[in-house]
Amino acid sequence: MKVALAAYGTRGDVEPCLAVGYELSRRGHEVLVAVPPDQIAFVESAGFTAVAYGPDSQMALAKNSGANQKGESAHRPWQLSRQRQMYREDWEFQKRCRSELAHALMSVTEGADLLFHGQVFEDLAGNVAEYYDIPMVTLHYYPLRPNGQLLQFLPAPLGRATMAAFWWITSRVAGNAEKEQRQELGLPKDSRSATRRISERGSLELQAYDDACFPGLAQEWANWRDQRPFVGALTLEVATQADDEVTSWIAAGTPPICFAFGSMSMRSPADTLAMISDACAQLGERALICAGSSGFNSADSHADHVKVVNRMNYAAIFPTCRAIVHHGGAGTAAGALRAGVPTLILWSAPDRQMWGSVIKRLKVGTSRRFSRTTAKSLVADLRQILTPQYADRARQVAAQMTKPAEGAAAAADLVETFANVRCR
Repeated sequence: MKVALAAYGTRGDVEPCLAVGYELSRRGHEVLVAVPPDQIAFVESAGFTAVAYGPDSQMALAKNSGANQKGESAHRPWQLSRQRQMYREDWEFQKRCRSELAHALMSVTEGADLLFHGQVFEDLAGNVAEYYDIPMVTLHYYPLRPNGQLLQFLPAPLGRATMAAFWWITSRVAGNAEKEQRQELGLPKDSRSATRRISERGSLELQAYDDACFPGLAQEWANWRDQRPFVGALTLEVATQADDEVTSWIAAGTPPICFAFGSMSMRSPADTLAMISDACAQLGERALICAGSSGFNSADSHADHVKVVNRMNYAAIFPTCRAIVHHGGAGTAAGALRAGVPTLILWSAPDRQMWGSVIKRLKVGTSRRFSRTTAKSLVADLRQILTPQYADRARQVAAQMTKPAEGAAAAADLVETFANVRCR
Protein backbone atom coordinates (compact mmCIF):
# COMPACT_ATOMS: atom_id res chain seq x y z
CA MET A 1 0.00 0.00 0.00
CA LYS A 2 1.20 3.48 -0.87
CA VAL A 3 0.42 5.98 1.90
CA ALA A 4 0.67 9.76 1.64
CA LEU A 5 1.33 11.05 5.16
CA ALA A 6 1.10 14.79 5.73
CA ALA A 7 1.06 16.81 8.95
CA TYR A 8 1.26 20.55 9.45
CA GLY A 9 2.41 22.08 12.73
CA THR A 10 5.24 21.74 15.23
CA ARG A 11 6.91 18.51 16.31
CA GLY A 12 3.98 17.82 18.61
CA ASP A 13 1.72 17.71 15.55
CA VAL A 14 4.13 15.75 13.35
CA GLU A 15 5.46 13.05 15.69
CA PRO A 16 2.16 11.25 16.42
CA CYS A 17 1.48 10.88 12.69
CA LEU A 18 5.05 9.79 12.06
CA ALA A 19 4.77 7.09 14.75
CA VAL A 20 2.00 5.45 12.72
CA GLY A 21 3.91 6.00 9.48
CA TYR A 22 6.96 4.32 11.01
CA GLU A 23 4.93 1.25 11.96
CA LEU A 24 3.31 1.10 8.50
CA SER A 25 6.73 1.38 6.87
CA ARG A 26 8.08 -1.38 9.11
CA ARG A 27 5.28 -3.59 7.81
CA GLY A 28 6.36 -3.04 4.22
CA HIS A 29 4.09 -0.20 3.12
CA GLU A 30 5.45 2.74 1.12
CA VAL A 31 5.04 5.95 3.12
CA LEU A 32 5.53 9.36 1.50
CA VAL A 33 5.91 12.16 4.08
CA ALA A 34 5.12 15.87 3.83
CA VAL A 35 5.86 18.19 6.79
CA PRO A 36 6.76 21.86 7.37
CA PRO A 37 10.33 22.69 6.28
CA ASP A 38 11.53 23.16 9.88
CA GLN A 39 10.41 19.60 10.71
CA ILE A 40 12.17 17.85 7.83
CA ALA A 41 15.39 17.25 9.79
CA PHE A 42 13.43 15.53 12.56
CA VAL A 43 11.58 13.35 10.04
CA GLU A 44 14.83 12.40 8.34
CA SER A 45 16.33 11.45 11.73
CA ALA A 46 13.51 8.90 11.99
CA GLY A 47 14.55 7.35 8.67
CA PHE A 48 12.11 9.03 6.26
CA THR A 49 12.60 11.27 3.27
CA ALA A 50 10.22 14.22 3.45
CA VAL A 51 9.02 17.02 1.18
CA ALA A 52 8.20 20.54 2.33
CA TYR A 53 4.57 21.14 3.31
CA GLY A 54 3.72 24.80 3.65
CA PRO A 55 5.79 27.44 5.50
CA ASP A 56 7.84 26.81 8.65
CA SER A 57 5.62 25.91 11.58
CA GLN A 58 7.43 28.50 13.70
CA MET A 59 5.85 31.23 11.56
CA ALA A 60 2.37 30.17 12.67
CA LEU A 61 3.61 29.74 16.23
CA ALA A 62 5.06 33.26 16.27
CA LYS A 63 1.75 34.70 15.08
CA ASN A 64 -0.21 32.91 17.78
CA SER A 65 2.32 33.91 20.41
CA GLY A 66 2.16 37.54 19.33
CA ALA A 67 -1.62 37.54 19.53
CA ASN A 68 -1.57 36.08 23.03
CA GLN A 69 0.97 38.61 24.23
CA LYS A 70 -1.17 41.54 23.04
CA GLY A 71 -3.49 41.49 25.99
CA GLU A 72 -4.16 37.75 25.75
CA SER A 73 -7.27 38.51 23.72
CA ALA A 74 -7.55 34.88 22.71
CA HIS A 75 -8.85 34.24 26.24
CA ARG A 76 -11.09 37.32 26.44
CA PRO A 77 -14.06 36.67 24.15
CA TRP A 78 -15.81 39.86 25.26
CA GLN A 79 -13.18 41.94 23.42
CA LEU A 80 -15.10 41.58 20.16
CA SER A 81 -13.19 44.13 18.07
CA ARG A 82 -9.86 42.51 18.98
CA GLN A 83 -11.34 39.08 18.31
CA ARG A 84 -12.41 40.13 14.81
CA GLN A 85 -8.98 41.59 14.12
CA MET A 86 -7.25 38.41 15.31
CA TYR A 87 -9.49 36.20 13.19
CA ARG A 88 -8.88 38.40 10.14
CA GLU A 89 -5.11 38.30 10.66
CA ASP A 90 -5.14 34.57 11.29
CA TRP A 91 -7.32 33.89 8.26
CA GLU A 92 -5.10 36.01 6.00
CA PHE A 93 -2.15 33.88 7.13
CA GLN A 94 -4.12 30.68 6.55
CA LYS A 95 -5.15 31.78 3.07
CA ARG A 96 -1.50 32.36 2.18
CA CYS A 97 -0.71 28.88 3.52
CA ARG A 98 -3.53 27.02 1.82
CA SER A 99 -2.40 27.35 -1.79
CA GLU A 100 1.13 26.25 -0.87
CA LEU A 101 -0.18 23.38 1.25
CA ALA A 102 -2.67 22.28 -1.42
CA HIS A 103 -0.02 22.18 -4.13
CA ALA A 104 2.33 20.06 -2.02
CA LEU A 105 -0.46 17.76 -0.85
CA MET A 106 -1.80 17.19 -4.37
CA SER A 107 1.71 16.23 -5.46
CA VAL A 108 2.49 13.83 -2.61
CA THR A 109 -0.98 12.23 -2.74
CA GLU A 110 -1.04 11.57 -6.48
CA GLY A 111 -0.94 7.80 -7.00
CA ALA A 112 -1.37 7.04 -3.29
CA ASP A 113 -3.83 4.44 -2.03
CA LEU A 114 -4.58 6.32 1.19
CA LEU A 115 -4.12 9.80 2.64
CA PHE A 116 -3.10 10.01 6.33
CA HIS A 117 -3.32 13.55 7.72
CA GLY A 118 -2.98 15.36 11.04
CA GLN A 119 -5.75 17.48 12.52
CA VAL A 120 -4.41 20.86 11.36
CA PHE A 121 -5.85 21.72 7.91
CA GLU A 122 -7.75 18.43 7.77
CA ASP A 123 -10.44 20.22 5.74
CA LEU A 124 -7.94 20.80 2.95
CA ALA A 125 -6.84 17.15 3.11
CA GLY A 126 -10.45 15.99 2.97
CA ASN A 127 -10.95 17.74 -0.36
CA VAL A 128 -7.75 16.27 -1.78
CA ALA A 129 -8.76 12.76 -0.73
CA GLU A 130 -12.18 13.29 -2.28
CA TYR A 131 -10.56 14.53 -5.50
CA TYR A 132 -8.38 11.43 -5.81
CA ASP A 133 -11.26 9.22 -4.54
CA ILE A 134 -9.10 7.52 -1.95
CA PRO A 135 -9.78 6.75 1.73
CA MET A 136 -8.54 9.21 4.33
CA VAL A 137 -7.34 8.76 7.90
CA THR A 138 -7.16 11.73 10.26
CA LEU A 139 -5.35 11.77 13.60
CA HIS A 140 -6.74 13.79 16.50
CA TYR A 141 -4.79 14.26 19.73
CA TYR A 142 -7.81 15.57 21.61
CA PRO A 143 -11.55 15.12 20.87
CA LEU A 144 -12.32 17.55 18.03
CA ARG A 145 -15.77 16.34 17.04
CA PRO A 146 -18.74 17.69 19.05
CA ASN A 147 -19.04 15.99 22.43
CA GLY A 148 -20.12 16.73 25.97
CA GLN A 149 -16.86 15.79 27.70
CA LEU A 150 -14.27 18.27 26.39
CA LEU A 151 -15.69 21.48 27.88
CA GLN A 152 -15.94 20.26 31.44
CA PHE A 153 -17.04 23.64 32.78
CA LEU A 154 -20.33 23.26 30.85
CA PRO A 155 -23.16 20.71 31.21
CA ALA A 156 -22.69 17.96 28.62
CA PRO A 157 -25.57 19.00 26.29
CA LEU A 158 -24.42 22.63 26.32
CA GLY A 159 -20.79 21.63 25.76
CA ARG A 160 -21.78 19.51 22.79
CA ALA A 161 -23.92 22.32 21.35
CA THR A 162 -21.09 24.83 21.88
CA MET A 163 -18.62 22.68 19.96
CA ALA A 164 -21.14 22.15 17.13
CA ALA A 165 -21.71 25.93 16.97
CA PHE A 166 -17.96 26.55 16.93
CA TRP A 167 -17.46 24.29 13.92
CA TRP A 168 -20.45 25.85 12.16
CA ILE A 169 -18.98 29.34 12.67
CA THR A 170 -15.54 28.11 11.59
CA SER A 171 -17.02 26.66 8.40
CA ARG A 172 -18.65 30.03 7.66
CA VAL A 173 -15.36 31.89 8.24
CA ALA A 174 -13.34 29.42 6.17
CA GLY A 175 -16.13 28.78 3.71
CA ASN A 176 -14.99 30.98 0.83
CA ALA A 177 -11.46 29.59 0.78
CA GLU A 178 -12.72 26.02 0.95
CA LYS A 179 -15.31 26.66 -1.77
CA GLU A 180 -12.53 28.08 -3.94
CA GLN A 181 -10.43 24.97 -3.35
CA ARG A 182 -13.32 22.66 -4.19
CA GLN A 183 -14.07 24.70 -7.31
CA GLU A 184 -10.42 24.53 -8.42
CA LEU A 185 -10.47 20.76 -7.94
CA GLY A 186 -13.74 20.41 -9.84
CA LEU A 187 -15.54 19.00 -6.80
CA PRO A 188 -19.30 19.46 -6.42
CA LYS A 189 -20.71 22.19 -4.21
CA ASP A 190 -21.36 21.02 -0.67
CA SER A 191 -22.97 23.15 2.05
CA ARG A 192 -21.85 20.87 4.90
CA SER A 193 -19.00 21.90 7.17
CA ALA A 194 -15.67 20.27 6.28
CA THR A 195 -15.54 18.36 9.57
CA ARG A 196 -19.02 16.95 9.02
CA ARG A 197 -18.17 16.06 5.42
CA ILE A 198 -15.03 14.21 6.53
CA SER A 199 -16.98 12.19 9.09
CA GLU A 200 -19.91 11.45 6.80
CA ARG A 201 -17.57 10.40 4.00
CA GLY A 202 -16.53 7.59 6.35
CA SER A 203 -12.97 8.69 7.11
CA LEU A 204 -11.15 6.88 9.91
CA GLU A 205 -10.65 9.37 12.76
CA LEU A 206 -7.96 7.98 15.07
CA GLN A 207 -8.20 9.37 18.60
CA ALA A 208 -4.54 9.59 19.66
CA TYR A 209 -5.15 9.87 23.40
CA ASP A 210 -6.49 7.56 26.08
CA ASP A 211 -10.21 7.48 26.73
CA ALA A 212 -9.39 7.60 30.46
CA CYS A 213 -8.52 11.27 29.94
CA PHE A 214 -12.13 12.03 28.99
CA PRO A 215 -14.41 9.82 31.11
CA GLY A 216 -17.73 9.21 29.39
CA LEU A 217 -16.52 10.03 25.87
CA ALA A 218 -16.35 6.40 24.72
CA GLN A 219 -19.95 5.89 25.80
CA GLU A 220 -21.08 9.12 24.15
CA TRP A 221 -19.41 8.10 20.88
CA ALA A 222 -20.58 4.47 21.06
CA ASN A 223 -22.22 4.75 17.62
CA TRP A 224 -18.91 6.01 16.22
CA ARG A 225 -16.77 3.37 17.92
CA ASP A 226 -15.42 1.87 14.68
CA GLN A 227 -14.82 5.25 13.04
CA ARG A 228 -13.29 6.99 16.10
CA PRO A 229 -11.19 4.36 17.88
CA PHE A 230 -8.97 5.32 20.83
CA VAL A 231 -5.34 4.29 20.31
CA GLY A 232 -3.56 6.28 23.02
CA ALA A 233 -0.99 9.04 22.59
CA LEU A 234 1.59 8.26 19.92
CA THR A 235 5.30 8.99 20.04
CA LEU A 236 8.54 7.67 18.57
CA GLU A 237 10.40 7.86 21.91
CA VAL A 238 13.47 9.10 20.05
CA ALA A 239 16.73 9.05 22.04
CA THR A 240 18.84 12.23 22.09
CA GLN A 241 22.52 12.97 22.57
CA ALA A 242 21.79 14.55 25.95
CA ASP A 243 20.05 11.52 27.50
CA ASP A 244 23.16 9.95 29.04
CA GLU A 245 24.34 13.30 30.39
CA VAL A 246 20.93 14.02 31.89
CA THR A 247 20.69 10.54 33.41
CA SER A 248 24.09 10.98 35.06
CA TRP A 249 23.12 14.41 36.43
CA ILE A 250 19.89 13.02 37.88
CA ALA A 251 21.71 10.08 39.47
CA ALA A 252 24.17 12.45 41.18
CA GLY A 253 21.49 13.99 43.40
CA THR A 254 17.84 13.93 44.36
CA PRO A 255 15.18 13.43 41.64
CA PRO A 256 14.60 16.83 40.01
CA ILE A 257 11.50 18.69 38.93
CA CYS A 258 11.50 18.67 35.13
CA PHE A 259 10.39 21.78 33.24
CA ALA A 260 9.54 21.22 29.57
CA PHE A 261 7.95 24.01 27.54
CA GLY A 262 8.24 22.47 24.06
CA SER A 263 7.34 24.90 21.30
CA MET A 264 5.91 27.60 23.57
CA SER A 265 7.40 31.02 22.92
CA MET A 266 8.27 33.25 25.87
CA ARG A 267 8.62 36.96 26.18
CA SER A 268 11.67 36.58 28.44
CA PRO A 269 13.21 33.10 28.76
CA ALA A 270 15.90 34.51 31.08
CA ASP A 271 13.28 35.82 33.53
CA THR A 272 11.46 32.48 33.43
CA LEU A 273 14.70 30.64 34.11
CA ALA A 274 15.39 32.92 37.07
CA MET A 275 11.85 32.33 38.39
CA ILE A 276 12.29 28.55 38.15
CA SER A 277 15.69 28.69 39.82
CA ASP A 278 14.35 30.86 42.67
CA ALA A 279 11.26 28.71 43.26
CA CYS A 280 13.22 25.46 43.31
CA ALA A 281 15.84 26.96 45.63
CA GLN A 282 13.08 27.91 48.09
CA LEU A 283 11.75 24.35 47.98
CA GLY A 284 15.17 22.71 48.16
CA GLU A 285 14.57 21.01 44.79
CA ARG A 286 16.70 20.57 41.69
CA ALA A 287 15.42 21.78 38.31
CA LEU A 288 15.95 20.06 34.96
CA ILE A 289 14.88 22.35 32.09
CA CYS A 290 14.31 21.09 28.55
CA ALA A 291 14.58 24.19 26.39
CA GLY A 292 12.88 22.96 23.21
CA SER A 293 11.97 26.03 21.15
CA SER A 294 11.36 28.26 24.15
CA GLY A 295 14.65 30.13 24.03
CA PHE A 296 16.28 29.03 27.29
CA ASN A 297 20.04 29.31 27.31
CA SER A 298 22.20 27.18 29.59
CA ALA A 299 24.64 30.08 29.82
CA ASP A 300 21.97 32.07 31.69
CA SER A 301 21.97 29.61 34.58
CA HIS A 302 24.78 29.70 37.10
CA ALA A 303 23.00 27.73 39.81
CA ASP A 304 24.24 24.26 40.77
CA HIS A 305 20.68 23.03 41.28
CA VAL A 306 19.60 23.90 37.70
CA LYS A 307 20.47 22.08 34.48
CA VAL A 308 19.34 23.19 30.99
CA VAL A 309 19.38 20.94 27.90
CA ASN A 310 18.01 21.53 24.41
CA ARG A 311 16.34 18.15 23.84
CA MET A 312 15.81 14.90 25.70
CA ASN A 313 13.79 11.71 25.47
CA TYR A 314 10.73 12.35 27.63
CA ALA A 315 9.89 8.64 27.85
CA ALA A 316 13.29 7.87 29.39
CA ILE A 317 13.70 10.95 31.60
CA PHE A 318 10.22 11.84 32.91
CA PRO A 319 9.81 8.71 35.10
CA THR A 320 13.05 9.54 36.93
CA CYS A 321 11.81 12.99 37.96
CA ARG A 322 9.81 14.04 41.00
CA ALA A 323 7.30 16.17 39.06
CA ILE A 324 6.78 17.55 35.55
CA VAL A 325 6.02 21.20 34.76
CA HIS A 326 5.10 21.83 31.13
CA HIS A 327 3.18 23.96 28.63
CA GLY A 328 0.24 21.61 28.11
CA GLY A 329 1.11 20.20 24.70
CA ALA A 330 -0.78 16.96 24.02
CA GLY A 331 2.36 14.86 23.59
CA THR A 332 4.06 16.26 26.68
CA ALA A 333 0.88 15.82 28.72
CA ALA A 334 0.68 12.18 27.65
CA GLY A 335 4.36 11.65 28.48
CA ALA A 336 3.85 13.09 31.96
CA LEU A 337 0.76 10.94 32.57
CA ARG A 338 2.64 7.81 31.47
CA ALA A 339 5.56 8.69 33.73
CA GLY A 340 3.38 8.36 36.82
CA VAL A 341 4.56 11.59 38.48
CA PRO A 342 2.57 14.72 39.43
CA THR A 343 2.11 17.45 36.82
CA LEU A 344 1.81 21.23 36.74
CA ILE A 345 0.64 22.73 33.44
CA LEU A 346 1.45 26.39 32.76
CA TRP A 347 -0.65 27.07 29.67
CA SER A 348 -0.84 29.89 27.16
CA ALA A 349 -3.46 28.65 24.65
CA PRO A 350 -7.00 27.25 24.93
CA ASP A 351 -6.14 23.70 23.83
CA ARG A 352 -3.39 23.60 26.45
CA GLN A 353 -5.73 24.96 29.08
CA MET A 354 -7.91 21.96 28.19
CA TRP A 355 -5.10 19.54 29.12
CA GLY A 356 -4.72 21.46 32.37
CA SER A 357 -8.37 20.71 33.08
CA VAL A 358 -7.74 17.04 32.28
CA ILE A 359 -4.91 16.62 34.78
CA LYS A 360 -6.92 18.46 37.44
CA ARG A 361 -9.92 16.22 36.82
CA LEU A 362 -7.68 13.16 37.06
CA LYS A 363 -6.25 14.60 40.32
CA VAL A 364 -2.66 14.12 39.22
CA GLY A 365 -1.74 17.81 39.29
CA THR A 366 -2.93 21.37 38.74
CA SER A 367 -2.61 24.15 36.17
CA ARG A 368 -2.29 27.90 35.83
CA ARG A 369 -2.07 30.42 33.01
CA PHE A 370 1.62 30.97 32.26
CA SER A 371 1.29 34.77 32.11
CA ARG A 372 -0.06 34.79 35.67
CA THR A 373 2.72 32.61 37.06
CA THR A 374 5.15 34.16 39.54
CA ALA A 375 7.86 32.71 41.72
CA LYS A 376 5.38 32.82 44.62
CA SER A 377 2.61 31.03 42.72
CA LEU A 378 5.08 28.50 41.33
CA VAL A 379 6.26 27.63 44.84
CA ALA A 380 2.64 27.26 45.98
CA ASP A 381 1.65 25.09 43.01
CA LEU A 382 4.68 22.86 43.39
CA ARG A 383 4.06 22.45 47.11
CA GLN A 384 0.51 21.39 46.27
CA ILE A 385 1.50 18.63 43.84
CA LEU A 386 4.61 17.42 45.69
CA THR A 387 2.49 15.52 48.18
CA PRO A 388 1.97 11.77 48.63
CA GLN A 389 -1.65 11.81 47.44
CA TYR A 390 -0.72 13.34 44.06
CA ALA A 391 2.18 10.92 43.64
CA ASP A 392 -0.06 7.94 44.46
CA ARG A 393 -2.79 9.10 42.10
CA ALA A 394 -0.27 9.73 39.30
CA ARG A 395 0.96 6.14 39.56
CA GLN A 396 -2.62 4.85 39.42
CA VAL A 397 -3.41 6.85 36.28
CA ALA A 398 -0.13 5.81 34.63
CA ALA A 399 -1.23 2.18 34.85
CA GLN A 400 -4.28 3.05 32.71
CA MET A 401 -2.29 4.65 29.88
CA THR A 402 -1.61 2.87 26.60
CA LYS A 403 2.07 2.17 25.87
CA PRO A 404 3.32 4.01 22.73
CA ALA A 405 4.38 0.84 20.86
CA GLU A 406 1.00 -0.75 21.54
CA GLY A 407 -0.80 2.37 20.36
CA ALA A 408 1.20 2.61 17.13
CA ALA A 409 0.61 -1.08 16.39
CA ALA A 410 -3.12 -0.72 17.05
CA ALA A 411 -3.29 2.37 14.84
CA ALA A 412 -1.47 0.59 12.00
CA ASP A 413 -3.83 -2.39 12.31
CA LEU A 414 -6.81 -0.06 12.03
CA VAL A 415 -5.34 1.75 9.01
CA GLU A 416 -4.64 -1.52 7.19
CA THR A 417 -8.12 -2.89 7.89
CA PHE A 418 -9.75 0.40 6.90
CA ALA A 419 -7.80 0.57 3.63
CA ASN A 420 -8.60 -3.04 2.75
CA VAL A 421 -12.33 -2.51 3.29
CA ARG A 422 -12.51 0.83 1.51
CA CYS A 423 -10.38 -0.24 -1.46
CA ARG A 424 -12.37 -3.39 -2.30
